[in-house]
Amino acid sequence: MPPDTTQTPVTAPAVRRVTVDEGSAGQRLDNFLLRELKGVPKTHVYRVIRAGEVRVNKGRAHADTRLEIGDEVRIPPVRLPERAAQPEAPAREFPVVFEDEHLLVIDKPAGVAVHGGSGVSYGVIEALRRSRPTAKFLELVHRLDKETSGLLMIAKKRSALVNLQDQLRERETGKTYAALVWGDWPARLKVIDVPLVKFVGSDGERWVRPGKEGEDEAKRSISLVKVVQRTPQFSLLDVTIKTGRTHQIRVHLQQAGHAIVGDPKYGDFERNRELARGPSKFDRMFLHARRLQFQHPATGETVTCEAPLPAACQNLVGSPLS
Repeated sequence: MPPDTTQTPVTAPAVRRVTVDEGSAGQRLDNFLLRELKGVPKTHVYRVIRAGEVRVNKGRAHADTRLEIGDEVRIPPVRLPERAAQPEAPAREFPVVFEDEHLLVIDKPAGVAVHGGSGVSYGVIEALRRSRPTAKFLELVHRLDKETSGLLMIAKKRSALVNLQDQLRERETGKTYAALVWGDWPARLKVIDVPLVKFVGSDGERWVRPGKEGEDEAKRSISLVKVVQRTPQFSLLDVTIKTGRTHQIRVHLQQAGHAIVGDPKYGDFERNRELARGPSKFDRMFLHARRLQFQHPATGETVTCEAPLPAACQNLVGSPLS
């Protein structure tokens, strides 16, 4: 008798239509999809958005489209890759700078992603949720690059999330970063007003480049720069961002001819390697979200949070920031 070669048919993924509820209202479309399509590479999620395969209320939408209660999101069929089970996030707390019933501000260490995805199993938000199993709501208000340390806001209520993200969008918050760059920063260069363009490189990674005036994908980006300290090799800067674009500070400073010390993506790789191997053993990116000011989402009072330079950064330049 010939062997039975009948195969069980594989069910193809189907189109899903998800109605936005209160728990997802106010969220960006890309963040919504990353949660709905757990395990799908982030680059693929952005690809289907750009291709117009994702629809909101039957119309094309962008990654930064804000969802509202009752919106219908069409999620195209996406086949999950075969992969080993991902480890659960370990419970972890982070240094708390401010906390009440509405929000939490922590001092994130460098080298820790803010959320899982793109090869990272978990990040700050997953670890916090595991550490606080009774918390009904914990969501990132904004992001920091994995390599960046410093102040990060997490909302503990949906109303706080929407309010704080509105403040960020309307540029009503003050976010100041300490950045150490190579070389002698020109004293006259105090405002960088250079549009930025996001793109996915041939390596599948997300990159940002300076844009040109009138370029469709270019978004206006403004950074204010103040020199805090100069050394023969470095300039320590205070950079206050008036817009919150992806990799904004890193690309703005690099395109001005002064890359951030230790930046693994846009930096001076040879000098970074020499610094890591030298007496200081400095092997991180010197970008730290040191000061954050916003209006409290419930009381309207001004809240100012500060985080001191991490020890490795202090050791490299001393402690010039108060």
